[in-house]
Amino acid sequence: MESTIKEKIQGQVTGTPVFLYMKGTPSAPACGFSHEVILTLNKHNVKFDSFNVLEDWDVREGIKEFASWPFIPQLYVDGKFIGGRDIILALEKKGELSPILEKHVK
Repeated sequence: MESTIKEKIQGQVTGTPVFLYMKGTPSAPACGFSHEVILTLNKHNVKFDSFNVLEDWDVREGIKEFASWPFIPQLYVDGKFIGGRDIILALEKKGELSPILEKHVK
């Protein structure tokens, strides 16, 4: 991965407390997995920023290497990779997502 892409990603995930790489936008998700994560974040009333990976191939591929995670969406909280859709939904089901997000409620 180019250092400029890595720096861009690092800046995005550390520049906002809750950051989501997704396909589409929060108001118009372009895939069901991204939509499910948006619904989960909205359920927790969390303020977050996002990036539409469909608009930048370099970021789309770069985040996979950055997180060592091949899937999108990818959620970061306080600069730390939390997981993709399956992990987010599993954390939610076990009641473990709320404590991760609680300090970022709107």
